[in-house]
Amino acid sequence: MTELLTETRDGIAFVTFNRPQARNALTFGMYEGLARLCTAASDDPAIRAIVITGAGEKAFAAGTDIGQFTEFRTAEHAIAYEHKIDRILTAIEDCQKPTIAAIAGACTGGGAAIAGVCDLRIGAANARFGFPIARTLGNTLSMVNHARLVALIGPARVTDLIFTARLMEAEEMRQAGLLSEILPDHAALQARAAALATTVASHAPLTLRATKQALRRLTAAARATSGDDLVAMCFTSADFAEGVQSFLARRPAVWTGR
Repeated sequence: MTELLTETRDGIAFVTFNRPQARNALTFGMYEGLARLCTAASDDPAIRAIVITGAGEKAFAAGTDIGQFTEFRTAEHAIAYEHKIDRILTAIEDCQKPTIAAIAGACTGGGAAIAGVCDLRIGAANARFGFPIARTLGNTLSMVNHARLVALIGPARVTDLIFTARLMEAEEMRQAGLLSEILPDHAALQARAAALATTVASHAPLTLRATKQALRRLTAAARATSGDDLVAMCFTSADFAEGVQSFLARRPAVWTGR
């Protein structure tokens, strides 16, 4: 099965995370494929907008595939992972074409990070958004991803989501500014995503490009603060190892704070 489906119709590139059996959990290959597409689209006059979505109705993307964390042992592994994810997200942010996330079901962890750096987000009524890492793995967001999330929904909501490990429902996502529209079901979501992409693609490309870059520059200072020590502390902990093992075994984690 192809894990990342791509199709271009009428100038719109449609990208689909295609692991519905795993709630579209993201492999490193899927991350890299998305980054390559966004980079290539910037210089491709045939592409005027990009829609990113997940296969099926249950998930946009349920974070990074946890199986990829089983070999993490050192601070270098953790920091390299976070730098990789930042490079992927930066490629989406830097794409000169408008990006739209069409969200149905769970949009968590790495999936939520991808949706968060898209220019526009619309959702089905069953959309849910969050970073439940305090319940699942015991790791942390990088400093730059904290900055991205704070810029998107504010520090109070970030603290609430991380501390409670809850997921925001679609209406709360709309009220927080995460979603511009809520559609009744998956079919309506896909149709609206295509129509919205067509509308946005018809507008002045330099205006859209300038707006994207201006918004990035406004948050540049917050992104420059290092947090590698925090990443290393969490990813090399006994709690993180326990989180990975318990997640794969489908049992509750036993946290020790070490």
